[in-house]
Order: sequence, then C-alpha cells, then structure tokens
Amino acid sequence: MYALTHDLRFAFRQLRKSSGFAFTVILTLALGIGATTAIFSLVEGILLRPLPFSNPDSLVLLGDHLREGGGISVTAREIDIYAKASSAFASVGGYISTSYELSGGAIPEEVNASRFTASVFPTLGVQPILGRVFTPQEEDSHQPLAVISYALWLTRYHRDPHVLDTAIILDRRPYTIIGVMPRSFEFPLVDGHLDQSQLWVPMSPTPDELSDYSGFWGFNTVARLKDGVTLSQAAQDADRVAQLIMKSFPVTMAAIHIRGDATSLREYAVGDVRPLLRTLFLAVSIVLAIACVNVAGLLLVRAIRRRREYAVRLALGARSSVILRESVFEGLLLSLAGGLLGLAFAAAAIRTALHLLPESMPRVDSISINATVAAFALLLALATGALCSLAPAFAALRTNLTENLKEGARAGSGASSHSWLRSALVVSEIAIALVLLTVSGAFLRSFQKMRAVDPGFRPDHVLVASYQLPLQQYPTHASADSFNHAVVDRLSSQPGIIAVGITNFLPATDFAAKAAYTIEGVPEENWKLKFAAFANPYGDYFRALDIPLLDGRYFTPDDRADAPLVIIVNESMAKDSWPGQRAVGKRMHVGNPKKGLPWATVVGVVADTKLGSPDEPSNDQWYSPAQQPATLYGSDSGSNLTGPAGGYITLRSALPPEQMTQTLRAAVAEIDPLLPLRQEQSMNDVVSNIEAPRRFNTDLITAFALAALLLAVTGIYAVVAFSVSLRTQEIAVRMALGSQRSGIARLVLKSSAKLALLGCVLGVLGSLAVSRLVSSFLFDVSATDPLIYLAGVLVMMLLALLASALPATRAASADPMKALRAI
Repeated sequence: MYALTHDLRFAFRQLRKSSGFAFTVILTLALGIGATTAIFSLVEGILLRPLPFSNPDSLVLLGDHLREGGGISVTAREIDIYAKASSAFASVGGYISTSYELSGGAIPEEVNASRFTASVFPTLGVQPILGRVFTPQEEDSHQPLAVISYALWLTRYHRDPHVLDTAIILDRRPYTIIGVMPRSFEFPLVDGHLDQSQLWVPMSPTPDELSDYSGFWGFNTVARLKDGVTLSQAAQDADRVAQLIMKSFPVTMAAIHIRGDATSLREYAVGDVRPLLRTLFLAVSIVLAIACVNVAGLLLVRAIRRRREYAVRLALGARSSVILRESVFEGLLLSLAGGLLGLAFAAAAIRTALHLLPESMPRVDSISINATVAAFALLLALATGALCSLAPAFAALRTNLTENLKEGARAGSGASSHSWLRSALVVSEIAIALVLLTVSGAFLRSFQKMRAVDPGFRPDHVLVASYQLPLQQYPTHASADSFNHAVVDRLSSQPGIIAVGITNFLPATDFAAKAAYTIEGVPEENWKLKFAAFANPYGDYFRALDIPLLDGRYFTPDDRADAPLVIIVNESMAKDSWPGQRAVGKRMHVGNPKKGLPWATVVGVVADTKLGSPDEPSNDQWYSPAQQPATLYGSDSGSNLTGPAGGYITLRSALPPEQMTQTLRAAVAEIDPLLPLRQEQSMNDVVSNIEAPRRFNTDLITAFALAALLLAVTGIYAVVAFSVSLRTQEIAVRMALGSQRSGIARLVLKSSAKLALLGCVLGVLGSLAVSRLVSSFLFDVSATDPLIYLAGVLVMMLLALLASALPATRAASADPMKALRAI
C-alpha cells in the first residue's frame, strides 16, 4: 500500500510540473469520453433500460395485419374476442389514443389521453401511487372516471394529496379523478414527449364502435404471455383467433383478409431506432479512438523525452516494472480527470439534447445520467488511461540503455527506434478520421437531397393550428359544419389573409387516415385490397397550401351534401387507378365492391403532397368535400357524429405566420371561447419537424466528424512537430552540406504526405467496410459514392499537409550552426 501511494504521489508531482501537457491530455480525453458517455446515455435509456412495467419481457402487442397494410391493430369488437378466444395470454387489454379539451383553469387546453379497458393496468402490472384504477364494472356502466399522470398531477394540481374524488372537466363533462400513476409510467409508448398521454379513462366502447360492420382498425391491444409461451407460439395463437374473426365478417367485409400476430412490446417501442443508436455509438467511438490515439501520441512524446531519465534510474538499480507502473499511474490520473470532466460535459450535453431530440426518438423521459452511465464513464476512463499509457511506456523502456546514457545521444536512438510508432499514430488518426468524414459527407448529401424534394405544396406564409370539438356540444355533422364554416368565413374576412381552409389530416405530419376503395369498371373477381390516404377539406384548403391543380377543378361551395358526390385525386392515384387515361370524369367508391357505398366522380387531379417526410415515397390520396359525408358513410351516415370532430385550420397570409397567430385565436374565440387551439405553428415549422430526425442524425454525425478532424489535425501536428525536433541535427547536417531551406520543408511535407496517403487508403477501406451499415440511413445517395470519397480524401490530405506546414516551416528556418554545435 505504501508503494502504491508513493507512486501516486510521484505521478501527481510529475504531472504538476507539466501542467500544460496535463491540461491538453485531460481536455482531449474529456471530449472523447464526454461524447461517448452522452451517446451511451441514449443507448442505456432507450435500449438497455427495462420498460417501466412488471416483467416487461412478457408483454406483447396483439392484433391484426391487414393484407397490403402495415401495422398491427384491431377493431373495438376484436378486443374482447382476443381476450376470450386466445389461449397463449394470461391477460389482454385494449386501448386507443385520443385527446380531450381540458377546461376549468384560466385557459382551456387540449391534453393527450387514452381510453383503456379495465384490464390494461393489471396487464401492465403497474399500480397508482395514489388511489386506484377503474374496474370492469365501472367501464361497462360508462362511468366518467379518470386516472391522471404524475406530470399532470404535478403541473396542474401541484402534487395535491387530496386530488382524489375531485372533478376534472374533459370535453366540458366532469370526470372524477380516482388515481395518480407513478412518474415513470407511460403508456401507450409513443415517440417523443409531445404526444404522451396525460390521463386515462375507461374505454366504454360505443355501439357504433362495437358494430359488426365497423371497419375501423384504430384500436390496439396489449397482452401478457402465459408462463412458458414463446413469442412465435403467441403469434400462431393470435393468427388462429384472427381466422375465427374473419369467418364472422359480414358480407360487406368479406374481401378483407387479416393475419393475427404478436410482437414484443419492447421491440415495438425501440426497434426502429436501434440501428440509428448503434450507428451513432459507432461514430462516437471513432471520435474516442482518435482521442486515445492523440493521448497515446502525447504520452509517447513525453516518454521519449524522459528516456534519458529512465536510463539513469535503470542504471542505478530501478526496476522496469516500477517505471512502468509510474507511467500507468500518470495515465490513470489523467484519464480519471478527463473522465470526470467528460461526465460533466455529457450531463450538459444531455440537458441540451433533450430539447433538441426529434419526436421520432422513443423513451426520451428515460434518458439521464444515472449510476449506470456514470459507472460506464468511470470504466471507460480507466480503460483509456491504461491503454494509452502502456504502449508509450513500453516503447520508451525498450531503448538502448548505453546510447541513452551518452550525453550527446539526443536523437539517434529515440528517433530511429520509435519512428515506426509515431508514423503508425499519424496513419491511424488519418484513417479513422477519414471514415467519419466520408460518413458525414454521405449524411450531408442525403439531407441536401431530401431538402430538394418538392413536398407538393408551398409552406411559406402558412399558419396552421389543430382543434377538437367536444362531442357533447357538437354532436352532429351539422353542428360541426356550422363551426367550421364560421371559422373559415370569419378568417377569410380578416385583412392580410389570402386563403383559409380546414382539413382533418395535414401533410408533412406522418399521419393520415386510409381507406380501401373500388374503381368503377373493375370486375369484382379482379378486385384487390388497396388503401389510399384521404382527407375531407373545408373552404379554400388547396389554395391555402398552394397545392397545384393538374387537371379539372378544385371543390366549390356548390359541392354540398345534396349535390352529386365528387372527389379529387392526387397524381399518383390517377396514374395507378386509371393508367394511360384521364382521371377526371371517372368514378370510385370507398370500400370493397360489396360495401355498397355511393359512387363519387373525380373532378380534379392535384399534385402529390408528402404525407410524411420528403424522403418517403408518395402515397395514393383522394379528397372529398367535408360537406359530403355520404362519400365515406353512405346514406346511413345519419346526422350524429360517432366521435369528436376536429382538424387543422390552415391559412395563407401576406404577412409572416407569427403575426397572424393572435388573429386566428381571436376568430376562434369569438365562435367558441372555451375551445383550445393546439400546435399553432407555421407550416415551415411543420415541415421542419418532419425533417428533424434526418437533420438530427446529420448534425450529430457532422459534429462528430468535425471533432474527429480537430483531434486528428492537432494529433498530426504534435507528432510531426516532435519528429522534426528529433531530426534537428540531421536537418542541420543536410543544410551544411548544401540543402536549400525549401528542400528541407519539402522533405518534411513529403514525409507527411506519404503517411497521409497511406492513412487515406486505409480510411477508404474502412469506409467501404461500414458502408452497408450507413446505407440504410441515406436517401438517394450511395454510401460508396466515389465523389464523396474523393472529396474526403482531398480534405484529409489538405488538413494533414496544413498540420505539417508549421513544423516544416520551423525545420526550414532553423539555424544549422546552433544545431551542429550541440552535437
């Protein structure tokens, strides 16, 4: 123990004598360890940390796959069928996301919520921290009860322990609060944090939702596997139940084919983001590797400068193991200091990143610097310290003792015996940095390609806001139409507003309703199930978004409920449904041929609009006037709504959208003072949000590449500068024998260029090795694009030569007489 503390004190004293060296190493390690720790906190919080439920590995999502349709979902009536007819599950619960108008405070607001069957909470195995959850009997009797989230309890009720049995006003109807869930509880599991449910109410499905004729696959089920049941067995059991359900379909749904399935809840939550996080962790590991190479180079320089000291100590009887241990302790002290500083950097980065993460990132509330992340940073610091200090120390000790003891032996032994190691450090830094540089170039080019895609509308000078009408106040189509028309009319009369429209689904939000459809003239036996997105606009929606009309006409005020049914299709649907023909004048109806819904005539063709990100393929889409609900519901649509009406108000103005927000709020408040507006933002912001995931990936990879380049350039400079200092006497002799100063500079630059070229060759091979991993994140760009590789090589060669330029200049300007006298 005495020897250990003595070595630690000695290492500390030595580092204190070289404070500049210590500061450089600590800062370099802090950058590498901090960045790696920050990314690991994402990996730990999203991928490694268990879901906040009891025995989460046995939880699955259960439901149907529609043929030619993605996702896994069920109708309302299937929830009970799966629960009773399946044999692989211990419990099954159904749910659907929704939202409510929350009033009773100073300003009404819209909150995200979920409707749960009473079995969901027991299936998840989570109990409230206050109160209780609702029972099956309360759900069956349609009791207005609510379980609220910890966040809502904190923000709205300030953690009031007496909140139970108080009323909360949802859609202007009082609900009784009966429970508060734990802080960690989140379900359904949704990406980001904007759409997380703030409260949960009983499912209590309506008769329309339970109808045999309901074709709304918008509900979900969560189930817990029985002990000993595997996921594949559960999927087989789910498919067996799905076949039973399909046999009970009415004639109008006979053409619909479903396949039952079960998928891991964890995989559903994080499966899409796992490849991205792996790629980011690989990228930041490259930055850490360059930092370690830098530190190893600095420690090697320090060890070589101390080789005469080592030789003297060895000659006086010191053991090599003692000197080696001291060097390792120096490296560990530096790495621990760098690790602590890096952990602070990571904590600051995570606090900032939580506000910058795209909404496509799941489990964002689980991301933090916890004990696991801190332990990872500590272990990483210890590992890097040991690895970075061992190799230089061994190299310094493996020198000729006699030569090092000679007073004049300053360059011969050191320069020759360690030149290969210094060269290897330079080559490895260039190769590693080039890999990240080419990846960054591919991401940047991909993002540029995505930004160049035409979204099918013009987002500038457009303001949008969403709303949802309380069903109790707006129970009929007529009442909802009255509100929508009043909004459009009131806003259209305001100065500065060019066009106003309302739609139930907005482009660039990655969300749209889809429906099957039938084209007139297609024989029933040849009909295939296909889905197209649809929207029901009010007012001047197409002009508000400036969606180009390619053929025919837009909707007019004459397209009322009592007028012939009309639709507008997008260009993709026109080409797919009527190839080689003019779509205007053709007819189609919603649903399969046996559905019996009325025909609607195509009166216009508009450009494709991107429903999600611009890098996604265009979808078939059709539009029907909101005043003609018969297109969707037929003659049986009736006057009553089956669910709350809502949508997005879109207005184009001559002024910047931000200046029209108050005008929009005032117009809506004049019609319904209690109705809250949500997501008031410019359409440019909507597009920016949908592009955020690719922008986040590109920005992060680019930041890592810049950090790698900075570390590589400083590392190359340090090694080349030291190598030149060891060759001072050689350079002096060359100059004494007639070499020109320009020739000396070229000698240094030529040597660096050879190393840079070798590093670039290895870097290109490394880039090819990771190209398959990178290609899945690129849009319209090849991961092996030769232009990107060529640009990366040129940049790396240029930076390597620039890093060598200053040492080359110093070598050329050295005084040969002074160097020769020192021999």
